[in-house]
Amino acid sequence: MNKQELYAFLDAKQIAYSAIEHAPVYTVEEAEALNLPEPEAGAKNLFLRDDKKRNYYIFTMRDALPVNLKTLHEKIGSRRLSFASEEDLMHHLKLIKGAVTPFGILNDESNSVQVYIDAYFQGRTISVHPNENNATVYLNADVLVEILREHGNAVNYLNFEE
Repeated sequence: MNKQELYAFLDAKQIAYSAIEHAPVYTVEEAEALNLPEPEAGAKNLFLRDDKKRNYYIFTMRDALPVNLKTLHEKIGSRRLSFASEEDLMHHLKLIKGAVTPFGILNDESNSVQVYIDAYFQGRTISVHPNENNATVYLNADVLVEILREHGNAVNYLNFEE
């Protein structure tokens, strides 16, 4: 599902969202330089795998939060985590580096990628890429979670600050 297909999907489901088109961004710093509205809705997304390459995850958290991969696996009860390869990203989510987003789950045909979204966003607006890194979509995080669960993937809120 590309960006236009995602917009059509959201429209067909009558989901309230807004989208802003912009130059492609590959890092949080590049996204921040765009001065998009609602900076508190900004999220960064990591595509990780366990050390046996058996389990894959998307972690979506506030832009400013530091990530400690050495302890993150303990929070979810997994084996040690590391960044998945660009090949794995394309294979599982049909996304390129820099375009990681929870919406990529809609391309996960095996429903095998698990998603963890920062509990901070529960009941709030979140902004994420629409499967391409040249736009940002704003919607309620609870609606996003519902969409991903309807697709069949495991999705949970996680407190990244503890």
